[in-house]
Amino acid sequence: MGRYDLALIGFGGVNRALAELISQHGDRLAKELGFTLRVVAITDLRAGSLVDSDGIDLAPLLTAEPGELTFSGLAGGSADSRSEWVIREVPADIVVEATFTNPADGEPALSHVRWALESGKHVCTTNKGPVALASRALKLLAAERGVSFEFEGSVLSGTPILRTARRMFGGLQITGVQGIMNGTSNYILGRLEEGIELPAAIAEAQELGYAEADPTADIEGHDVQLKVMILANEILGADLRREDVFREGISKITPQEVQDAASKGLRWKLVGSANRRADGTVDARVVPLALPAHHPLAGISGPVNAVAFHTDLLGTVTVSGPGAGRMETAYALLSDIIAVHQRHHADADTAPTYRVLQETHRG
Repeated sequence: MGRYDLALIGFGGVNRALAELISQHGDRLAKELGFTLRVVAITDLRAGSLVDSDGIDLAPLLTAEPGELTFSGLAGGSADSRSEWVIREVPADIVVEATFTNPADGEPALSHVRWALESGKHVCTTNKGPVALASRALKLLAAERGVSFEFEGSVLSGTPILRTARRMFGGLQITGVQGIMNGTSNYILGRLEEGIELPAAIAEAQELGYAEADPTADIEGHDVQLKVMILANEILGADLRREDVFREGISKITPQEVQDAASKGLRWKLVGSANRRADGTVDARVVPLALPAHHPLAGISGPVNAVAFHTDLLGTVTVSGPGAGRMETAYALLSDIIAVHQRHHADADTAPTYRVLQETHRG
């Protein structure tokens, strides 16, 4: 049975959840997938770095509270995250990148991905920045090094939007996409509809773990802007930059506006869209819209996300599912690892990706 050694870059909620899957469900995953997973390195800005070429014992690390975890003092540990050294020098097969990203330049995630690919290592990432801002260059670099660059979780976390479009829509021409791609803003708009003022709705979303301490990326549409770029570039074959995607957030919408719309059967949603024009170019934008009840996105409530694909033969096909959550996003990373295996070492038609994920979730 084969094995993949992983280097986890970032040890926040998502990579911790992936570590939990490996620690608690590793034997079952190995039976289903035909390969084992072993973590040989972890880096984190707060905890430092930890390296063990024979495999890290994950269980003790997972018992510590995230803010209290430190690798300093452990065998192979350091207070310094040493991310570049770990990515380039530690003999891992797959670098799993799940750090924060700056929407303006994609850093530090962009450098992490580039270092890994330059070193001839496969990359799985949930980060939007590197994919939206440098996907074409990174995929070219991966091809030159003979490795994979996988990023399913960069749009809707555990909901497989990108693979659905690539694998399930064969023979269809996709003319556009339209979606609710940010659960935080969707939750907040729902609360405005109930009469809650914006600051209180944001605070509530933060308490529930939907919104970050700084909610700007969600409220002002930066998060959706990057996701629209990814969908447009990956599915419609565009080559968009941030300045090509018009962006307007929800910060100027009042509870009264949302309630007035609801009384008329309309639901306010922050909608990201990309549509092919007659001349072949792509119009992409992020704007709040008051959608009629019959619209496929109007009934999407709370932190749930959805994307409607506009096709030539089937009309509109809508896929919905969780757009956030640590375990859901960890599933996306697991599916990326399976994709690496399928591409390089297995028959893609026989690998039981989604059955494995479902069984793991039930377990």
